[in-house]
Amino acid sequence: MKSVLLIGMGKFGQTLGENLLNMGDEVMIVDKNEEIINALAPRYTNALIANCMNENNLSSMDIPSFDVCVVAIGDDFQSSLEITSLLKDLGAKFVVSKATTEIQRKFLLRNGADEVIYPDRDIAEKLAVRLNAEKVYDYIELDSEYSIFEIAVPTEWYRKKIVDVNPRKRFGINILTIKKGKKIVTSPDAQYTFEEGDHMVVFGNTENILAFTNKKKK
Repeated sequence: MKSVLLIGMGKFGQTLGENLLNMGDEVMIVDKNEEIINALAPRYTNALIANCMNENNLSSMDIPSFDVCVVAIGDDFQSSLEITSLLKDLGAKFVVSKATTEIQRKFLLRNGADEVIYPDRDIAEKLAVRLNAEKVYDYIELDSEYSIFEIAVPTEWYRKKIVDVNPRKRFGINILTIKKGKKIVTSPDAQYTFEEGDHMVVFGNTENILAFTNKKKK
């Protein structure tokens, strides 16, 4: 369980807040819009109507006590930038800020953000990957070179063992788990036999995995 200060309760902030609550985190929400806070307050332990560009307002929240501070403001970059900087000045342990452009991301990082999220870009990249690869069910980019994919097992692998297919040597992909509906086979050994409907969670070079999924189209 983490303690999270969530500043900015637009659509993104509300969705994030709900997910954090569902995971058992302690969440304090802040927004300068009284209507929004009054509507959301019953769901949260702490809810505050405040303009966070005011340093006195922020300092009254005991910023160092939070594990994470999230600046989820998307429609006012100047506010997002100033609040990010103020949070670090007030001793924030870890600040995550929301950006809508690459330029914003760079400025936020320079002004104290420990991490910058870029939801529109991330969604667009994931969609592009899914549209250009057959049966990709999920995708997590770890860095500029490596990713984790959930993909369907090719039909030609059915009833074959991992050792016989040898995906690591032939395609440069490492199988982390096998998903069989709701059942998960963790770290399958070389003798595991693929079955119809299996999904693989694989790790490897992004270009190698994409080449493999595109090859399956042909």
